[in-house]
Amino acid sequence: MGGKGTFDPGTARNPTGVGELDGVWAVERVSGALPPLHGCVKRIHGSRGTTEFPHVPGLPFEVRGRELHYPLGLLVDSLEPRNGAYLGRATLLGRELGQFTMRRLDGMGQLKEELIKHIDEAHAMEQNVLRMLDGMIATTDDPEILDAFEHHKMQTQGHADRMAQRLEAHGAMPSTVRQLGGVLGALAKMPLDFVRGEKAGRNARDGFAAEHMEIASYELLSRIAQKAGDEETATAAREIIEEERAMARVIELNWDRFAELSLQEEGITV
Repeated sequence: MGGKGTFDPGTARNPTGVGELDGVWAVERVSGALPPLHGCVKRIHGSRGTTEFPHVPGLPFEVRGRELHYPLGLLVDSLEPRNGAYLGRATLLGRELGQFTMRRLDGMGQLKEELIKHIDEAHAMEQNVLRMLDGMIATTDDPEILDAFEHHKMQTQGHADRMAQRLEAHGAMPSTVRQLGGVLGALAKMPLDFVRGEKAGRNARDGFAAEHMEIASYELLSRIAQKAGDEETATAAREIIEEERAMARVIELNWDRFAELSLQEEGITV
């Protein structure tokens, strides 16, 4: 099959040959009505692929020559070779939505993309913690504990700023999708912060858990940054870890006080 004068449906379906588009591709918006594509990659193997954003399920597509056909056939990406990369035209029902570029990632390119994802996650995490601290500050009456929360809020804003700077250093911006998720998550939690009776103990519990989540995230980030040769990000992560550990220690040293405050808020004397 496939010889002269014969019809090979596989060749007709993918005339460029399986493999031309194989690999992992970084996607960047060029123009039109496309949303920001920060962290977007396309993974292609043979006649199948996915378009992926950080922490969003991949959208599958079928490769047909130099066209990527998404489910239902409504959305199609048409690709044109450009200097070792591709210029893509995203179309909906045949009408162009916008243009993008696809650049193949080698091992170091993929490592950089992964590093950017982790920096972006850290930035979004700090945004979430800032909102959590706002709720904790609004529901804390003890002056000493309130002072610790307010001080850590200033530190947390500094952490968020440093991660935003590291993203900028890599030519990236904070993910709008991830920030939106953080906002919604924080808003969903806020009413509980204000109406629940026992605030001190749960504030301490939530804060203690958040600090250790941050420590774990920055431990991972520092190591990925080192592997990617980004010593500035690795240093920032290590310095932030020390501040998170210090805040966790403040909470840990005050568990007796938090327990007393929680009981007092419930009108319980022991």
